[in-house]
Amino acid sequence: MRILLLGGTEFVGRAVADVALARDWEVTAFHRGRHEAPRGVATLLGDRSVEGGLAALDRGEWDVVVDTWSAAPSAVRDATRLLADRVGSYVYVSSRSVYPFPHPAGLAEDGPVVDASPDDGEVEYAQAKRGGELAALAAFGDRALLVRAGLIIGPGENIGRLPWWLGRIGRGGRVLAPGPHELALQYIDARDLATWSLDAVESGLGGPYNLVSPPGHTTMGELLETCVRVTGSDAELCWTEPETILAAGIEPWMDLPIWLPPGEDYDGMHQADVSKALAAGLRCRPVEETVADTWSWLLALGGKAPHRPDRPPVGLDPETEAKLLDPNG
Repeated sequence: MRILLLGGTEFVGRAVADVALARDWEVTAFHRGRHEAPRGVATLLGDRSVEGGLAALDRGEWDVVVDTWSAAPSAVRDATRLLADRVGSYVYVSSRSVYPFPHPAGLAEDGPVVDASPDDGEVEYAQAKRGGELAALAAFGDRALLVRAGLIIGPGENIGRLPWWLGRIGRGGRVLAPGPHELALQYIDARDLATWSLDAVESGLGGPYNLVSPPGHTTMGELLETCVRVTGSDAELCWTEPETILAAGIEPWMDLPIWLPPGEDYDGMHQADVSKALAAGLRCRPVEETVADTWSWLLALGGKAPHRPDRPPVGLDPETEAKLLDPNG
């Protein structure tokens, strides 16, 4: 198989490259040259956000394209139009954000989506991803596979969610642990996303798929306790009720990554219907493997993960955490 990655040098794109290389596929990455592509990947340089930036793609044929773009949908439109007659199928890594938020628990792929256009420039994330989907569908029809990912973690994560928890727990001491302990979580390891997507291409699948683990693949308790074991720290997890955390002005998701208290936001993020993807072969590795491999990756980088410049930093500041855990301190 000949695969073209639009991106392919960071996180999800790099995970796809690694899986494709392991299958002995012929891998080409089109990117801006800001990061080095994995060894064994052919490189085409360009910038799809500027006029004439796709010139390097004027020639060439591929069996599949994988596109992780999350900015202006018009960039997806231009790429799909250019490649439609020279590519077999188009995998667009989208997001469950295309469903109006908050959305109910158990929402499947046939749920309502936000209004968007493939001709849009810079828009909000949900509209950008939906516009990208529309662009892929317009050019490729049923040859377009729409991977509607939820929370993505694993080695290479450049958003900072699991890396923040590992770093905080690795420092040890009393750690604010947001409850409930048994709160069910739903996420996808980037490597499992990559594996399923390439399997789906080989099977000729198209259309939208919610791609996250089954609800309750792990819990908040299991995730953080695994972080303690993997880092070998002396951290003491101090489980705290959501009401106490919210009353202190601490923001779910941003201050305490991954965590959302029970309610409609939680239902939308951690209770998706993924039966379609499971029936199509989705398999999710144990949380222990994701956490351990992410920790090993972090250690190899000196403990500091890369961070996408277009995303805000996440994580609770030490002063706020200390004040909540010991108000008399």
